[in-house]
Amino acid sequence: MFDQILITIRLGVYSLLLHKLRSGLAVLGILIGITAVIWLVAMGQGVSYQAQQQIKDLGAKNIIVLSVKPPQEGSSSQSSFVITYGLLRDDYKRIVSNIPVIENAVPMREMRKEFRRDQWISEGRLVGCTSDYFDLNHLSINRGRFLQDTDGKPPQNVCVIADGTAKALFPYENPIGRTVQVDTDFYVIVGQTAARDPTAAIGGSLDSQDFNYDVYIPLRTLKARIGDMLFSRSAGSREAEIVELNQITLSVHDLAHVEETADIVRTLLEKYHKTKDFSVVVPKELLRQAKLLQMMFNVLLVLIAGISLVVGGIGIMNIMLATVTERTREIGIRRALGAKRRHIIWQFLVESIVLTSVGGALGVGIGFLCGPTVSGVRELALRLLPETMAALPDTILKLEPRIEPWSIVASLIISVAVGTIFGLYPAYRAANMDPIEALRHE
Repeated sequence: MFDQILITIRLGVYSLLLHKLRSGLAVLGILIGITAVIWLVAMGQGVSYQAQQQIKDLGAKNIIVLSVKPPQEGSSSQSSFVITYGLLRDDYKRIVSNIPVIENAVPMREMRKEFRRDQWISEGRLVGCTSDYFDLNHLSINRGRFLQDTDGKPPQNVCVIADGTAKALFPYENPIGRTVQVDTDFYVIVGQTAARDPTAAIGGSLDSQDFNYDVYIPLRTLKARIGDMLFSRSAGSREAEIVELNQITLSVHDLAHVEETADIVRTLLEKYHKTKDFSVVVPKELLRQAKLLQMMFNVLLVLIAGISLVVGGIGIMNIMLATVTERTREIGIRRALGAKRRHIIWQFLVESIVLTSVGGALGVGIGFLCGPTVSGVRELALRLLPETMAALPDTILKLEPRIEPWSIVASLIISVAVGTIFGLYPAYRAANMDPIEALRHE
């Protein structure tokens, strides 16, 4: 039995080698299709990986509790002028004291302000925070140091400025030890953060963040110097908001406790908030959505690449039908010598599978060149078109294909399946020929 299979394979390979160009073109069609599957999946995995890393930067084990301004109700002047909403300092204390699985809790208060230094002016966020804010947002120090917990006990007028604010207010000198004015108060600069790329907006709950124009002061100092009330004027009207905390970011010990802890936080806040003036965001949910989108993206890419394989399969069928026509007399002789229909089917089916298997193996080999090819093209483009490449987003410039093992296995299985499916009809057509008519064929 095994010897018979080897003979059938040997005959199939010999028949294909009689028409090298035709067989090579058929192999090329399958090769392109298999390569397309592997490369498209690898590129899709690279894009998906970058998107998931951005979400992980938020902290997969984090729970973000935000203050949300509720819709205004009532028409009295007092209710429309002063609005009180959002998270309270007591909320922070209750959450920390009642939920033991919380590893860390970082409160913060932010507002838009104008920063002055002599004739230089810069606008940005004034952020009241604790020392844990630094690690939470993956900041890095360029000069000096970040805020320490002792800076707010008692409240001290010290601050850390971001890279963009430092360049706007101190374009020619070191800002450390100098002062920056916020409203009527002056703050001594103890540190400067390094430049950082803005974070993209993710989901419908988290806005994009640009950390390059911030000024950070101790949370206790913000309460003592500025307070909780913030006035704003627009179109001849004025409004005041009283917000104690804009955000509380919680970190839990284990990823498995994230959703359960988020539910407990919601229940705890709902007990003390009559209106829905807060929201609880779980980045883990966004990560799950990103993985779902990744699966959908992979399916779409495989379907697109599958079109190439179908085209290649049609080419295989066309070649095998032509081969059957050319070898009609050979089929008649084999049937006359005692070959059964299954032998004829296997002969032509093996030839079809050999074509697609060779194309699949070569396609897999070229598929492994995806990473070096992308890197080489990128390096060449950076040399030839530096300005164009500089205008592209970092997502494209830093994209690294990630070849998935399942795509290799799937490609090999698909190549064999294409050979089998598209080779069946020509094989059955050859097997069903009338031996007498086949012998008469010229």
